[in-house]
Amino acid sequence: MVQVELFKIIIDEKRADQIIVLKEKNGERQFPIMIGLIEASSIKMKLAGIELPRPLTHDLLLSTIAKLEGTLDHVVIDALVKDTFHAKLVIKNRDNQFCHIDARPSDSIAVAVRARAPIFVDEHVLEQASLVK
Repeated sequence: MVQVELFKIIIDEKRADQIIVLKEKNGERQFPIMIGLIEASSIKMKLAGIELPRPLTHDLLLSTIAKLEGTLDHVVIDALVKDTFHAKLVIKNRDNQFCHIDARPSDSIAVAVRARAPIFVDEHVLEQASLVK
């Protein structure tokens, strides 16, 4: 697995799909993922430090994990199937066991940003999707 970081968010309210770009943490490779406006806005608001009076869905998920005595250990984007990325939330429970939860990359990244959890991409996915070879 290769650690990546959120490199860029491109929001255009006139379009349904938005773009986030993930970049290899210690390298040059990067790749775009198309996500919804709600998820892009959720990520951008958190990065900007905007606090809302009530929790958004991604905040709710993170608090639910915490109430169940778990932590988000990391996120992994582990597949690219027919131009669709697949991801997993990797949650560590109170017994230090890991649970992998299937999720959309957009939701996974939104939760990872809130938890300050690392984001990883399987090497084969990065090779397939990378804009820089």
